[in-house]
Amino acid sequence: MQARDVLFFDKMLTPQLITLIYWILLVGSVLGGLVAMFTQSFLGGLLTIVFGALFSRIWCELLIVLFKMNDALQVIKEK
Repeated sequence: MQARDVLFFDKMLTPQLITLIYWILLVGSVLGGLVAMFTQSFLGGLLTIVFGALFSRIWCELLIVLFKMNDALQVIKEK
């Protein structure tokens, strides 16, 4: 990726950042769940880990789909 691609929005940076955001959300879900397990309820903490990881994945995948749709539209536009 060249600087021109980034400066003139020919290439998107956000899809690469979404992976980083996913891992941050995943770590946050696990840490929040562990804290909840030991301070409140074991089941509540376990549900926080499972559903936090699941919803983080779904949200990030939806964002990636939007960017892939944009890429496909760009290819169609160029034809």
